[in-house]
Amino acid sequence: MLILELAFTDHPERLAARPAHRQLLARLHAEGRLVAAGPWADDSAAMLIFDVDRPGLDAIMEADPYYSTPGVRVHQVREWNPIVGPGAPEA
Repeated sequence: MLILELAFTDHPERLAARPAHRQLLARLHAEGRLVAAGPWADDSAAMLIFDVDRPGLDAIMEADPYYSTPGVRVHQVREWNPIVGPGAPEA
């Protein structure tokens, strides 16, 4: 799994692009490629958990203009190995 961390500013273009981005996230979740996503409580950043490989994440990000919208910065992409919950190995 991959964790995508975003950082935000209050740029008006980011807020305008957010509804379409969230529709894409809902589709990715329904397809099983997105485990969970959401902003921090103060809306300064967000975390998205994808069940894809790096080329898959790159394709998702390339297809969604939100990731290059003013006010959105990709802070970090990290590989994650859960031990419990979705994606964890069966005991």
